[in-house]
Amino acid sequence: MPVEIRLLAWSCLLGLIHVIAASMSGVQQRGGFAWASGNREGRTPEVTGAASRLEKASKNFFETFPIFAALVLACVAIGRHNTAVVLGAHLYFWARLVYLPLYGFGIPKVRSLVWVVSIVGILLVMWGLFIKILPYGT
Repeated sequence: MPVEIRLLAWSCLLGLIHVIAASMSGVQQRGGFAWASGNREGRTPEVTGAASRLEKASKNFFETFPIFAALVLACVAIGRHNTAVVLGAHLYFWARLVYLPLYGFGIPKVRSLVWVVSIVGILLVMWGLFIKILPYGT
C-alpha cells in the first residue's frame, strides 16, 4: 500500500477524532445526555472555551481534508508516487495531528504556523500530481 494511502487512512481516523472531540466537549455545556439524545429542534446552544475551539478545529479540518483526499486519490490513480506527493502527505497529516491539540488548548500563533504547514503539504501533493518529478526513493 502506498504511503500516501496510509496517510490518507490515518487522516480519516484523525477526522473521526475531530468529530468526537468536538461533539463530546460541547455536550455538557449544551445540556448533557438529554440534549444530545433529543431531537435538537431549534437553535443549537453556543459553547465556549475549549469546546468552541475544538468545534472550530473540526470545521477547519473538514475544509481542507476533501482537497487533500482528492489529490492523494488522483495521485494514486495515475501512479504519481513521487517525493513531493509523499512529503506533502506527511506534512499534511502530521500538521493536522498537531493542529487539534494546539487549537483545543488555545495556542494561537503556533496553531497558525502549523496550519500553514498543512497547506504547504496540500500544495506539494498538488505539485507532485501535476509535475512529473523523481519517483519516491530515488
